[in-house]
Amino acid sequence: MPLIALATGARLHYEDVGSGEPLIAIHGRLGTARVDLGDVIDWLSADYRVIAPTLRGYGESHPKPRDFPLDFYHRDARDVLALMDALDIDRAHILGYSDGGEVALVMAGLAPERCRSVMTIGAVGYYGPAMRPVVQSNYPPTWLTPEDMALHGIPNADTFALAWIRALKHIIDSDGDVSLSLAPNITAPLLLMLGVRDTLNPQEYGQRLVDQTRHGRLIMFDSGHAIHHEQPDEFQKTVRAFLSALPDA
Repeated sequence: MPLIALATGARLHYEDVGSGEPLIAIHGRLGTARVDLGDVIDWLSADYRVIAPTLRGYGESHPKPRDFPLDFYHRDARDVLALMDALDIDRAHILGYSDGGEVALVMAGLAPERCRSVMTIGAVGYYGPAMRPVVQSNYPPTWLTPEDMALHGIPNADTFALAWIRALKHIIDSDGDVSLSLAPNITAPLLLMLGVRDTLNPQEYGQRLVDQTRHGRLIMFDSGHAIHHEQPDEFQKTVRAFLSALPDA
């Protein structure tokens, strides 16, 4: 997996496998490209050139430690767009999981001309009041294992968790907008995938975003947050049908 320095100041590790149309795959919080999306990368690389970055501060990407400024979703989106520039990729399919899905939606709203299509797993572009107790439940960070901290170079679990909580509460208290205000800019076909038991991403929030896009669809799965792990066959079937139905580039 190569390491590349970007104009944004990040140095990202990334996978680059397969051939064909480029497809950018973006992992979630506390993940890496391989940890979160390994099976998806392997499956899609049979038909696409899959570029899967590990976002700044996670895994072997820099700078470290991973932090969460109030605009971290937009910062990550700028990093991924800069990666596309560095690899001379003008336009790509975008697939994002969890926080990576939020990054994908921001990318599609900020730079719609760079997106051939957009697919998200467990992302809704809006953090409403119902999310506050779920966000707050991340402290104390008992979910952070010693293995997680070693993998990502996290020096202090409390600092890491509280920074994320602070950023999410800021979004909730600022009308909840992650990418909802950008939704009318999204011109690419959009597939929003949510699990019915995903406590962080209610169906009504996903529908609100989809309704403001030009070519958006919301598909619900009988699963929790990680649809691609919990319902892999249905997930692959849905993604395959979506990509196959796209108009010619």
